[in-house]
Amino acid sequence: MSVCGIARTGAALRSKAAVVLMDFHLPDMSGPAAAVMIRLESPNVAIVFHSADDSETALLDAIDAGATAYLTKSATGDQIVDAVRRASMGEVLIPVSLFAKAIARQRAMLAREHDYDRLAQMFTTRELDVLNLLAEGLNTNAMSHRLGIAPHTIEWHVRHLIEKLEVHSKLQAVIAAARLGLINLAEQ
Repeated sequence: MSVCGIARTGAALRSKAAVVLMDFHLPDMSGPAAAVMIRLESPNVAIVFHSADDSETALLDAIDAGATAYLTKSATGDQIVDAVRRASMGEVLIPVSLFAKAIARQRAMLAREHDYDRLAQMFTTRELDVLNLLAEGLNTNAMSHRLGIAPHTIEWHVRHLIEKLEVHSKLQAVIAAARLGLINLAEQ
């Protein structure tokens, strides 16, 4: 086993490794958001979370993001090494009891996804333009320049996107929109 790289932020996480070991709470984004980004680029990578957060919500969010394992900070070095090795061999080390809850959450999300036409009609053409520019990583001023509208109008559209997608940040809006098929991150 060897370390292929180290990243201090979620935005810096780019790996061709078989396993990524990461914290659940990163300085610039949530671990699940980073995991989704990593898995979009490398679908077969195993994600092992290592966190002080042992809440059920955190575990379910990790499962939703495709985690292979979730270890608390109380895990020993040997337990971490064992989890990384087992994850590299394709084992899933998430407690079985949590899968039923995760499946229920996924089913609720899929029910919303199946109603795509109704969902797409919830967004104006301009909101979808802003969403695509968010996915490109543009800031407010760059979006304003590209679309020829005032920065405060861009911020207004972003607030409405966040509300409509029922998320808490721009990054989560992009991830939710990608999951719902409103944008294609692979083309960005």
